[in-house]
Amino acid sequence: MRVLLLEDDRELRRTLRDALAVEGYEVLTAASLADAQALLAHAREPLDLVVLDLGLPDGDGEELLAAVRRHESLPVLVISARQAEGQKIRLLDAGADDYLVKPFGVAELLARMRVALRHRGTRVSAALTDYRHGRVHVDLAAQRVRRGGEPVHLTPTEFKLLARLVRQAGQVVTHRQLLRDVWGAEFTEHTHYLRLYMAQLRAKLEDEPAEPRLLLTETGVGYRLAEPDEDAAPPLMPS
Repeated sequence: MRVLLLEDDRELRRTLRDALAVEGYEVLTAASLADAQALLAHAREPLDLVVLDLGLPDGDGEELLAAVRRHESLPVLVISARQAEGQKIRLLDAGADDYLVKPFGVAELLARMRVALRHRGTRVSAALTDYRHGRVHVDLAAQRVRRGGEPVHLTPTEFKLLARLVRQAGQVVTHRQLLRDVWGAEFTEHTHYLRLYMAQLRAKLEDEPAEPRLLLTETGVGYRLAEPDEDAAPPLMPS
């Protein structure tokens, strides 16, 4: 899922970008109205949702909402410190799917994004971001992997592949989905990449790499990460 995040506050923009990335979103960021308009006009792939602030250095986010609504049916979620009821009503009537007043929790933002997407026919479940199975612990928010309490060094691609499986632990993820999400849409036929990197992950995480119990093959379909332990800690949400 590709999200355009328009927010001029650098720290908040970084915090939201990182939190959305942990959940598996691909995030395009803009700090001004002009930047956001350029990203919308020249996006190489379709966007799935827009999160926009109102008070910007070169205009008002309301202008972007009007532009999106003229050409797109994208869900738009407004985030703003402005609390006036009249403005909220005007923006909702103008086509905003939701209006979230700052300060807010990241968990609430993610939930409202899922609702906005669901209303447009796209069902998105909350991603698992803290995974424990046997001696393996993966914390996506901290980008940390441990086995038997010891840190495991993964390459960026290995971590990205593992993270994609963690977010849907217990479910089969097809070869095509993994290749598209980890390497890009142009690599969806390169299944040898998956075989190579899955072998590397198993060598680092499995007790018996030749007889995997964590990273499971679904023959002819894809791969599945074993379900997390029932007594594992609940998923951690960025704050």
